[in-house]
Amino acid sequence: MSVFTAVVDAGSFVGAVDALRMSKAAVSRHVDALEQRLGVRLLQRTTRRLSLTEEGRIFYQRSKDVLAALDDAESEVTSRKHEASGLIRVNVPLSFGIMHLAPLWSGFMEANPQVDLDITLNDRVVDLVDEGYDLAVRINTLPNSMLISRKLVSTRMTLCASPTYLERHGVPKHPKELVKHRVLAYTNWSGRDEWQFDGPEGRVAVRTHARVYSNNGDTCRAIATQHGGIILQPSFMLDEDLRRGDLVELMPEYRAAELGVYAVYATRKQLPLKVRRLIDFLVDAFVDVSWGN
Repeated sequence: MSVFTAVVDAGSFVGAVDALRMSKAAVSRHVDALEQRLGVRLLQRTTRRLSLTEEGRIFYQRSKDVLAALDDAESEVTSRKHEASGLIRVNVPLSFGIMHLAPLWSGFMEANPQVDLDITLNDRVVDLVDEGYDLAVRINTLPNSMLISRKLVSTRMTLCASPTYLERHGVPKHPKELVKHRVLAYTNWSGRDEWQFDGPEGRVAVRTHARVYSNNGDTCRAIATQHGGIILQPSFMLDEDLRRGDLVELMPEYRAAELGVYAVYATRKQLPLKVRRLIDFLVDAFVDVSWGN
């Protein structure tokens, strides 16, 4: 099962050879034996490409879950026997890192007194291996299949504006009306100018015309709270503003994308205890947050 998932993640038998440090013949034997045992073909092989069959896609997803559960079990057992130690280099998104991770670090250090942290905050997607990071927190619709990931929590992209802005410019009732409004756009959002919503009539896409672009979501949020326009930002950033009434959610019947917050790391093999401890700590920390879905 481990060999099969490694082949899929690498996209080829040759890539899996490097990841697993096994011969190509050994990798092929494992996959062939698995297919014979199951009685189905999992992979379609040609000279140019490798692809999953429908059965292979289902088995791949189940295998990832099983292997993750095994990792969790090993982590729980080994963590009771040893004390974590050493330096962990962590990369986290800027806004999420300041708002929701910064308050957690002291608790982790208190629980793991022999572990040191080197925390970098930015919204750039770093190369974990090349840049020497042990762990990263990433927010996306789906985790990178080339990395190992563990979901911490979900967050929903939320459309909102200040009450004063809405009094001055009117309350949009349908996504198509956003073209008439001041929009404050986050440039790193994959949709950029095209915002999509799922509503009563199905998927609705609207091309907005931004008054402000910024690569920092807090900047968009600050302008919105000062009545500057409408924003589409994740719920983890807006929770307090919505509670206080500084911002008002618009068109809740039209749902924007739901994103996952993931802890990602490069390899499952021989994951250091210090990193396992941090992943487990973060999972526990986001079990019951008010903005999570």
